[in-house]
Amino acid sequence: MAQRQSFQIGTGLFILLGFAALGYLATQTTSVANFSQGDSYDLKARFTNVGQLKLRAPVKIAGVRVGSVASVVLEPDKLDALVTLSIDKRFNKIPDDSAAAVFTSGLLGDQYVALQPGGSPDMFKNGDEVILTQSSMQLEELIGKYLVGNGDAAKNAGDKAAGTDKPAAKP
Repeated sequence: MAQRQSFQIGTGLFILLGFAALGYLATQTTSVANFSQGDSYDLKARFTNVGQLKLRAPVKIAGVRVGSVASVVLEPDKLDALVTLSIDKRFNKIPDDSAAAVFTSGLLGDQYVALQPGGSPDMFKNGDEVILTQSSMQLEELIGKYLVGNGDAAKNAGDKAAGTDKPAAKP
């Protein structure tokens, strides 16, 4: 009986440790872990597609978090997404010809905005707009292009095997 009770206690501790590990991973992999609101300045960027970009998503330069997404709104005139980036004041030396792109962390991870520094001697100021932007790549679009591309190749191979392909006309 004593052996069974120690087995139950060990199992309970193992489950408790598993929940603690899951809680730690959940806070470290979301934007809640690195969220600190200090002095910052705002940049704006327009994208045709932001995918699943969320508020407080990280803004990174060279993989290092330099800020977060403050807002994502649809511009009614241009039907573009206007994203406001809140950049930490410590990073006030970002050239004004830098580019912004929406990327995904891993295959199915959260999305973030990456800034690619330019070479201009002038730096961004509060309220400036990032002109060079690259929208989010959608996984569904990539899979569709791959399937359509292979579908055409398979069709052409089937035509050749059946002898129905037509020779190219000579000019």
